[in-house]
Amino acid sequence: MAKVGVLMGGNSAEREVSLTTGRAVLAALVEGGVAAVPIDTAGDWRSELADRQVDVAFIALHGRGGEDGSIQGALDLMGIPFTGPGVLSSALAMDKIMTKRVLRSCGIPTPDFVELGPEGYDTPAGLELPVVVKPSREGSTIGVSIVRRIEELAPAIETAASHDPYVLVEDFVDGDDLTVGVLNGRALAVVQIVTSTGFYDYETKYVTGADEYRVPAPIGEAATEKVRGAALAAARALRCCGGVRVDFRGSKGHYSVIEVNTIPGMTPTSLLPKSAAGVGMNFVELVLEMLRTAGEGSL
Repeated sequence: MAKVGVLMGGNSAEREVSLTTGRAVLAALVEGGVAAVPIDTAGDWRSELADRQVDVAFIALHGRGGEDGSIQGALDLMGIPFTGPGVLSSALAMDKIMTKRVLRSCGIPTPDFVELGPEGYDTPAGLELPVVVKPSREGSTIGVSIVRRIEELAPAIETAASHDPYVLVEDFVDGDDLTVGVLNGRALAVVQIVTSTGFYDYETKYVTGADEYRVPAPIGEAATEKVRGAALAAARALRCCGGVRVDFRGSKGHYSVIEVNTIPGMTPTSLLPKSAAGVGMNFVELVLEMLRTAGEGSL
């Protein structure tokens, strides 16, 4: 039987979330009868892969160095198959600006936007508020601000630029937060996230959880199929494989893709497991199905 190394931790701003994801994945693999070992990539993980005779890597890393194509490229060079998308897909999806360019080119709805930096951070004259300001290459809503007043704009851009020299300023879309898991080319259930603040931020994602998760989302059959179709289209446009998550915002049947997550969280409050549960798949089954197609990201 192949031995699986669960790559977790690392040195990104999302290290603690990654450790939680990694531990949950490791427990599920063991429960599913898989020989699996934890490997923290903050250390000499290459030597550890060899010393522990790992055959397959299950990537449970979030943020830079794990979700951006870097470790995928290293594993390719080492000849070790891994879960999830490959180098190109990972790099594209990690960069929110590049993701939106690809989505736009494929006719997939996404909010209007402008990109700033690194040469300068002046916003266009007449920019209409509210907007959402984000670092282009961070995850878990790190460095993200919703700007409703003009005096909030410059500090929000400064915050985003402190995380990444490329800053995305996109139209704020009023309405519901939805997400859809896409697993090996299959759209899972649509999940609606309900929060008292209307902002699904880091604290809500990983500490308190949302006030309510509605699975399946009560948006009607037609809108459900439209959103699931758009999730599949977005994943295909970015050449994703394995288990990914596509986030939406909108209302009344009109929903826009906000971003695509190629290594979604697998914590107790995470959304991909909730989306899978909505089609009758438990956590262990989800993890094993993600493992089953390891190596397809290198094709």
